[in-house]
This record gives sequence, structure tokens and C-alpha cells, in this order.
Amino acid sequence: MQFRQQALAKLQSPEELDLPVRFARPQGWLVLSVTVVAIAAASVWAVTGSVASTVGAPAILTHGEGSYILQSPVAGQVTAVLARQGEQLPADAPVLKVRTAQGSTVVRTVAAGRITGLAATIGQIIQTGANVAAVEKVAKPDDPLYATVYVPAENAASIPADATVDLTVSSVPTQTYGVLRGHVKSVDRSAQSPQQIAAFLGDSQLGEQFTKKGRPVAVLVKLDRSSSTKSGYKWSSKDGPPFHLSSMTMASGSIRLSDQRPVDWLLP
Repeated sequence: MQFRQQALAKLQSPEELDLPVRFARPQGWLVLSVTVVAIAAASVWAVTGSVASTVGAPAILTHGEGSYILQSPVAGQVTAVLARQGEQLPADAPVLKVRTAQGSTVVRTVAAGRITGLAATIGQIIQTGANVAAVEKVAKPDDPLYATVYVPAENAASIPADATVDLTVSSVPTQTYGVLRGHVKSVDRSAQSPQQIAAFLGDSQLGEQFTKKGRPVAVLVKLDRSSSTKSGYKWSSKDGPPFHLSSMTMASGSIRLSDQRPVDWLLP
């Protein structure tokens, strides 16, 4: 009965029509304003902004023309090693002397370059076509280094000309000296086989290593030069490492791909 009387009294009382209606508290207006601004900013960025993406892949520092594997034209026993590892040689320079049934034969370089590896030793018996040395094609010891980055083939089309590249060099502590800077010089649009990579680098093991996850595309990177660093190249740190870089040094590269518009992700 008490609740019924209260309900009847409420019905009989006049409505409070003279009181203003409050649609929202000030805090609510603030939240609404911030939400509207955020949505507007996101809409503008979705239309005019871009998203930078990168692709990471193994790399190696070399001189621009690569290397070649020197093979013996004859079978026999190595009686003398006439070149030293790291030595700069002209074309047709003697590397090995091999004794055959017909007499001694000298194995010579095919093109000028630097000996990066010797696979033959005195007294060793070798067959015709055996790999005896790796020679890097470099005219002068101070020729600039390049980096070759072996990226997955599906990413090749997304690499723009002159794209920026950051290289983490295996022999350089990244936390201390940072990364090596460079820009894409060229992109080989055809995938590389282990044999092609081995022929360019003069190392069959590297050919197998760079193709473990499929046949990659070779991206040639020109390293940014700097006269203020010991290495002669530009680093993310001010001075870079206090030593020179050598060819055939392993690295990993991070290449900036073409910027993508976020609106493409939203529209079908």
C-alpha cells in the first residue's frame, strides 16, 4: 500500500518543466572532442600518409666485379705455390706449378685481381678442373667496396631505385659503432642459382648458403662514402669503427621498400 500511495502522489504532482535539461557533463564533451579530433587525424593520415617497410636479407661486402675461381688446366702434383693469399696480381700471373707426365705446367691468373683463397698446397695431387684459388677482380687495392644483398625474389619488385640500406657488418660491434649506410645501385630482376652466386663470389659454399631458403635476387648496394671516418664509409655513429673494412666480409642488410599508402589496406 505504501508504494502504491507514493506512485499516485507522483502522478498527481506537476512535472518540473522549468528546470533546464542537461545533455552531457563537461567531462563528456571533452572526451567527445578528443575522439572527433583523433578520428579526423586518422582519416587524413589514411589518405595522405604512408607506411615505410623494410626487407632484411644476408649480404656480403665485395668489390663491384666480384671474383672468379681459378681452376687447374692439367692433372698432376703441385710442386710450388707461387702466389700468396691477399697478393694483388696482374692477368696471366703465375699462381701454381704442377708436374705432369709431360713436364711442368704453370697455372696462371685469368684476369687481374687479388688472391682471396688458395686451395692447393705443395705435394697435393690435383685433377684437371680442380679449384686451386679464388681471385677477386679488383684493379687497385683501394677500389671502393660494394655490398651485395641477396633478397627473396618476391621482394625484388618492391625495391625502388636508390633505396636506403642499413648494413650490420659481422666484424663490427653494432652497439658501439652502429650500422653501415648505403643506397641501392641496381637490382638483378632474375633469381640467382647457387652456381651463379658461387661464380660471382668465387666460393661454392656461399652459393649454397645464400640459397638455403630459395633462389634470391642480388641487390648491389653502393656504400656511402665519408672522409671523416677511418673506414672511409658512412655509419650511423659519428666515427664508425677505427679500422678499414675488407672484402668478403659477411653482413646483413635492411632495405627500405617503396612506401605504401595505408588507405590501400582499408579499401577492397
